[in-house]
Amino acid sequence: MKPRNSATTWKARASALLLALLPAAAAAQNLTVATGAPPTSVDPHFYNAAPNFALSMHIFDRLVERDAEVRAYPGLAASWEAIAPTVWEFRLRPGVTWHDGRPFTSEDVAFSVARPPLVPNSPASFSPFVRAIQRTEVVDAHTVRFHTALPHPLLPIELGSIAMVAKHAAEGRTTEDFNSGRAAVGTGPYRLASSIPGDRFELVRNDNWFGQREPWSRVTYRVIANDTARTAALLSGDVDLIDQVPSTDLARLKRDPRVSIAEIQGLRLIFIAFDHSRTGGLPQVSDHEGRPLPVNPFMDVRVRRALNIAVNRDALVERVMEGAAAPAGQWMPPGTTTHAPDVPVPAFDVEGARRLLAEAGYPQGFRMTLFTPNDRYPNDARTAQAVAQMWTRIGVRTQVDALPWTSFSARSARQEFPARLAGWGSSTGEAGSFLISVIGTFDRAAQRGAANAARYSNPALDALTDRAATLLPLEERAAVLRQAIRLASDDVAMVPLFNITNSWATRRGLVHQPRMDERTVAMGTRPAP
Repeated sequence: MKPRNSATTWKARASALLLALLPAAAAAQNLTVATGAPPTSVDPHFYNAAPNFALSMHIFDRLVERDAEVRAYPGLAASWEAIAPTVWEFRLRPGVTWHDGRPFTSEDVAFSVARPPLVPNSPASFSPFVRAIQRTEVVDAHTVRFHTALPHPLLPIELGSIAMVAKHAAEGRTTEDFNSGRAAVGTGPYRLASSIPGDRFELVRNDNWFGQREPWSRVTYRVIANDTARTAALLSGDVDLIDQVPSTDLARLKRDPRVSIAEIQGLRLIFIAFDHSRTGGLPQVSDHEGRPLPVNPFMDVRVRRALNIAVNRDALVERVMEGAAAPAGQWMPPGTTTHAPDVPVPAFDVEGARRLLAEAGYPQGFRMTLFTPNDRYPNDARTAQAVAQMWTRIGVRTQVDALPWTSFSARSARQEFPARLAGWGSSTGEAGSFLISVIGTFDRAAQRGAANAARYSNPALDALTDRAATLLPLEERAAVLRQAIRLASDDVAMVPLFNITNSWATRRGLVHQPRMDERTVAMGTRPAP
């Protein structure tokens, strides 16, 4: 059987997801977007984080794209098929040019696929998405073949995360060259005009883009991390679109005739990960007198289970998230293909948590610090404070250290934190990306665990992940992935808290298409019909 896909097959679906374009007379309008989480780089291969990915989607395209409901459709590849059990052939869309006018070819594809593992100092590499590729064969200017060691049915989906960059502009260049604009040559709907890191990115429409012409001649992509300021900017007319609508403002904005709200169940899980990089004592973990503990308490599954059931997820959703989330016991939300229905949300059990701590040798508990970003996820610092209070009630006296995202992400990648609040959106729509990137054993050679800052490791879990990757029938693959979810839950690979409901607000006269992967893109915003 040869899985196939083509631009013709998907044309109707892709078209149905796009709203009508502006009349020609209004096509010169500009759009100002305010995002709550700062992109840390223009380099599309530097950091596998939603803010970075969202920005890169304006400038760069991928062979395979994913729509608002994470369904795949053709991008720079017009079609693809498995021509042998371990060979995928991709046929490129003809006539595509880079922003500088040079043609997009198979050589650019080969370069782009080889680049992610080579990008230095990446906090969360894109390399897991290309780890199955053993060799890239350039057949001709518009045909490329990917050879894998084993059958790998998810390769087209995984390549939906790899931006195509221009070999002639990026070869020998660094991430800083992308940030400066020198290497930021894409095929996407917008060109990078200028950037002020941490503040704004100015984008200009690419009138030679192969897709439907964008209505916005210029897009200003601003960073407004403060929730109150972001809402105020929308209401004052300074910006046209905001993401991460503060839960404290959501009900009010829904009643405001000047504003339209767009919401969708998101794929992002907010969770807490414990450090597994050390077996000995951890920094900022001590007994109640301040003496360092001789061993890492989080290596004991009883401690992890105690902290897991000490969290009242219903209270987090109701009081902290104000209903803009759903309690979670796993990373895939209900309704997704690999959600495991037999893995429930952990029951809140204070006495059970105390018993587990006593069994583990901590009848009086201990002291620790929970680190969290304060400008990355909705209510991130507030969530960490609430969890800290819950853990303190069982004897684990927890203080919170909240940091700006840029500082938090760099320090987290260096394993400086004993426990951290984090988030992950499974943008492939399957459980595999979390298994490979977040809780897969960290192994640069195997391109596994790229986002596993906690360094959790479970070889049995890795084996299930590898097995699932070779299964073509969806239900067979889903069954193995659900088995992996059950194993990760039993071992408390991390403490799942809740899945976020994604929300955006636009000024009156605009409509925005909400995305399950939470990416905020100008391409999803159109004038109201």
